[in-house]
Amino acid sequence: PVWTPGHCHTARYTADWKSLDARPLPAWYDEAKVGIFVHWGVFSVPGFGSEWFWWHWQGEQPPDSKCVKFMSKNYPPGFSYPEFAPNFNAEFFNPGDWADIFKASGAKYVVLTAKHHEGFTTWGSPNSWNWNSVDTGPHRDLVGDLGEAVRNRSLHYGLYNSLYEWFHPLYLLDKKNRFRTQEFVMHKLLPELYNMVVRYKPEVIWSDGDWEAPDTYWNSTQFLAWLYNDSPVKVIVTNDRWGAGCACKHGGYFNCEDKFTPGKLPKHKWEKCTSVDKFSWGYRRNMKLLRTVALGGNYLLNVGPTPDGMIPAVFEERLRGVGAWLKINGEAIYASKPWRIQIENSTVPVWYTFQGSSVFAIMTTKPPKPTVQLMEPKTSPTTTVTLLGSQKPLPWSPVNPNAGLTILLPELPYTPGQAWILKLDGVH
Repeated sequence: PVWTPGHCHTARYTADWKSLDARPLPAWYDEAKVGIFVHWGVFSVPGFGSEWFWWHWQGEQPPDSKCVKFMSKNYPPGFSYPEFAPNFNAEFFNPGDWADIFKASGAKYVVLTAKHHEGFTTWGSPNSWNWNSVDTGPHRDLVGDLGEAVRNRSLHYGLYNSLYEWFHPLYLLDKKNRFRTQEFVMHKLLPELYNMVVRYKPEVIWSDGDWEAPDTYWNSTQFLAWLYNDSPVKVIVTNDRWGAGCACKHGGYFNCEDKFTPGKLPKHKWEKCTSVDKFSWGYRRNMKLLRTVALGGNYLLNVGPTPDGMIPAVFEERLRGVGAWLKINGEAIYASKPWRIQIENSTVPVWYTFQGSSVFAIMTTKPPKPTVQLMEPKTSPTTTVTLLGSQKPLPWSPVNPNAGLTILLPELPYTPGQAWILKLDGVH
């Protein structure tokens, strides 16, 4: 960062990765731990395969035979992808209901698809004429409506934006020119991004669709310098998808690739995104949340609403289930930090986090006996152990004079996917 006179302690970032990567991550993001990702767009109408349907049907060569068969069986010959848009009608979309479900899930932030690779914007973008949710389909500003509801419930609001668009003529022109021209970036992408930031003031930009071209083509460093220095959202958080080769190297937090999970504690803040539905990110649970948080990551759980604006009941039920668990166990998750060791395989695998002076031992499987042995914590005469959700201290005995303890557990009710957390005070 460059310090300029007259700005008391306000860093100014220059348009290069060295400066941008030195920017500290806004604290709220690390403390949040849990977010909801919403994939919603014209791709929700065919609801077939994934949100990459258009590409699999008409972009890749040869086209995906399953997509071709699906179209010939269900739609007339010559039917084009943009003809799906009027059926993306969002007629039952109630942003307040969605925001209530997200709040009940225990998530602290929500990221909505503002534009996927199909190029359709879920807001009235002046740079996406007639291919946006105000001019066609729902005839409403989905980004604005959901943003208001989410923020009214004290959740942070972020937007997913694809840099590239599969079939945009200006993008195809630049691609043909091996990205030596920037017609698409100058006339479509950047004006749209600036407009989106100024209009909706997102607190996260989840960038994607960057991999075909270098960050110099996308003008990423110039855009991020403006975002951090002069935009109305200076505390914004960004990810690492800003050009070929940037993933896991540059930007705010690291996604690296879909469903990324590091093997050991990374040196950099990261986020794992995974879907309630294991087959697709679009309209289509295994709580990896605990491992993620123990390794210092955030967990972004994706849902794909229906084209008419409903969150399927099975997804709602799962989100509320996560929330009920977090209500009891949240102090081991929110604002926690990875402990000095992240996992030990004792009686069962145990993940660790800590917050303040408390260490949390997280068991994702039920121990076979009514005791569990933890070898890592160093005990003291004041050591106490409680099970989150219950006030009563649990009896324990030392394994060695100053390290390790055997804890007598209460009867643990068993539900699949359950996890139990022991709170240890007076250990180090």
